[in-house]
Amino acid sequence: MSATRLPGTPRLLRALNDRAALELLLERGPLTRARIGELTGLSKVTASQLVERLEERGLVTRVGEQAGGRGPNAQLYAVRPGSAYVVGVDVGAERVVAACADITGTVLGRVEQSTRDTDDPVGVVHNAVVRAASSAGAKLDSVRRVVLGTPGLVDPATGDITFAFNLPRWHRGLLAALREDLHTPVVFENDVNLAAVAEAQSGAAQGIGDFVLVWVGAGIGLAIMLGGRLHHGSSGAAGEIGYLPVPGVPIPRDVSRRAKPAFQQLAGADAVRAVAAEHGIEADGAADAVRAAIAAGTTGGPLLDELARRLALGVASTCVVLDPPLVVLAGEVGQAGGAALADRVQHEVAAITLVRPRVVPTGLTEEPILRGALRTALDAVRDEVFGSTVG
Repeated sequence: MSATRLPGTPRLLRALNDRAALELLLERGPLTRARIGELTGLSKVTASQLVERLEERGLVTRVGEQAGGRGPNAQLYAVRPGSAYVVGVDVGAERVVAACADITGTVLGRVEQSTRDTDDPVGVVHNAVVRAASSAGAKLDSVRRVVLGTPGLVDPATGDITFAFNLPRWHRGLLAALREDLHTPVVFENDVNLAAVAEAQSGAAQGIGDFVLVWVGAGIGLAIMLGGRLHHGSSGAAGEIGYLPVPGVPIPRDVSRRAKPAFQQLAGADAVRAVAAEHGIEADGAADAVRAAIAAGTTGGPLLDELARRLALGVASTCVVLDPPLVVLAGEVGQAGGAALADRVQHEVAAITLVRPRVVPTGLTEEPILRGALRTALDAVRDEVFGSTVG
């Protein structure tokens, strides 16, 4: 029986080889043609053709020479940084932070602005994106994707915001308005989900496909990573753990109103400050109260114990359903609590359930939501740019 030749196979192989070479250049820095061939298993001729193809398409550029033995020096190649740009945006109740990165992931520009004195979300995002791109030296039409991290629900079907407790002016229809205004793909993602993306990339969850991240700050939320992919749920509400009904606090029956949901009442920032005051620890904020308890040594232990018992109710409820091997405590309170709080939560969860996940503090200290937004944008744009290398 003769073998059946699949149409388009040579084109597919070229595309796969090109993508592999581009990923190597991103990971390992400038490489020679010969080294690209060695690392990809391609012949010298095929590797040379690949580099020429990528150079013609403006995706790689010569950046220097490598001295060798006999003969001329070998040319070094790298991914051309300016082949595409992305912008990540962290949208909060009081400020917006935007950063622009080139396709290598290098952040070239960052801006921050207040949202207190405006009721125009399109104008706020427009200014932030334009200023971030400008500070990076990138033209707006070279920005291939904008990813915005926002509190609340994002509809998986439409990509639009359906509910944002802290951003009442953000609503359905905003996504289309932003795309029309910026003339580039714009994507909304829940802010805690983006923090989990950053944690998986360079934080405490590197190399772990299944984990949950519990964000404890002004609000309280959860991100679920399964098989290396975010789980959003049918309506985008997966992880809205603040609404978990828990004993000991009133359970609001109309979530459209501004009443705080049950678990938020029990373990959110306001609750942390209240419990700290009961234990004789006065502080300006919840994170400051936790840091003060840790600094106080044994006298601060009762506050950490109580906070761990409260957080464990939400963590345990999640873990008996998903049974993840790892729980990351993030947000300003989770970060402030460090290992002292994480260890207590781990112990309490094991005491009240059959599951025993490892509980660790976040491995990131600066702007995880913004970092997650940039990573999400970069992954998508690299797929577009690197996946279309063969004409």
